Amino acid sequence: MADWIAKGVLTAGGKRLDYRCFGPAPDQAPTIMLLHEGLGCAALWRDFPQRLVEATGFGVCAWSRAGYGQSDPADLPRPLDYMTREAVDVLPEVLETIGFQRGVLMGHSDGATIAAIYAGSVEDFRVRGLILMAPHFFTEDMGLAEIVKARDVYATTDLRDRMGKYHRDPDATFHGWNDAWLHPDFRKWNVGEVIDYLRVPVLAIQGRQDQYGTLAQIEEIETRSYAPVDVVALDDCRHAPHQDQPRVVLDAVAEFTARLERIEAAEVDTA
Repeated sequence: MADWIAKGVLTAGGKRLDYRCFGPAPDQAPTIMLLHEGLGCAALWRDFPQRLVEATGFGVCAWSRAGYGQSDPADLPRPLDYMTREAVDVLPEVLETIGFQRGVLMGHSDGATIAAIYAGSVEDFRVRGLILMAPHFFTEDMGLAEIVKARDVYATTDLRDRMGKYHRDPDATFHGWNDAWLHPDFRKWNVGEVIDYLRVPVLAIQGRQDQYGTLAQIEEIETRSYAPVDVVALDDCRHAPHQDQPRVVLDAVAEFTARLERIEAAEVDTA
């Protein structure tokens, strides 16, 4: 099975987005589409995509949304429904350009929310499952307080310089995210209704020490989803489970994707 190792630029939502892919190509194996968090990008997944390939046998593709990494700048200020717009207006074009045939959407933080919105809003039978790490479906006071702290850290430490190693315009990247979340009207933001329309299995992963959200976000999925939901709640883990507890996350993903493949095989045999 030939490896699918690609790095370049694709166009979606009228923007040029940098991307990178690893492992088997979409016509050789299922694909995990990786959606990054609010200050992330394709490069900031570091070696995690390759480790996913090794753990699952799936191909893996990551890209930087507009305003992140080396992608085109975003139109600022971001609208407060920017995650819904990414899911409905941009993600379909990314999937088509990559040649996605079947597989899993795996997102972290904002990326997890975008993945859930897509699965709950767009009828796409190619998506066989969701892996949601630290998703947000509504705002929480503790998370908003942490985002205020992040603004202060950006203004007073070397965070801007560190972000500049990965993002072409760290100021736009940071404030595009931070200003949207701290907009007074964003307190009312809630996309929990998309969970009601999920029809594929979900693996939900959350750190118990997550500084941006509580297990209430995961409980929302368990309460509202008609599809099966597996939960992995991790001790000694903050907002980035794949960084704080990578081995546990990789094992959970490997088990989840193997189960999806067994379901796929059973459905094919039945048909």
